[in-house]
Amino acid sequence: MTVLRPANFGRRFAALLIDWALCLIIASFYADPRVVAWPPVVVLILFNALFIGLFGQTLGMSLARLRAVSAVDGGAIGIPRGLLRGLLLALLVPAVIMDGDRRGLHDRAAGSIVVALPPRTR
Repeated sequence: MTVLRPANFGRRFAALLIDWALCLIIASFYADPRVVAWPPVVVLILFNALFIGLFGQTLGMSLARLRAVSAVDGGAIGIPRGLLRGLLLALLVPAVIMDGDRRGLHDRAAGSIVVALPPRTR
């Protein structure tokens, strides 16, 4: 049985910054984020729904060696719960209110936990 170790805030924040930069770049292809603020937020929500829902991680999470998994069984959370998690993450407040397991309100609502992956072996 695998023990789920909650990821620390620093790695989670770094992953979010990477994802946000990617969302800004992607959104800039169809809108200027300096003029219209919502397109990068929509991209962030959709990234969370698809990538976390299906694969457990976004590009930023992959680079930070993190994975968002079901707190119950350690599996994928699915697109609907990924979408809920992304919507709440876009509000930011739920993400910074954490419990003892370092689960933000967005993680608790989606039934997920962000865990640190072991270092890569060569």
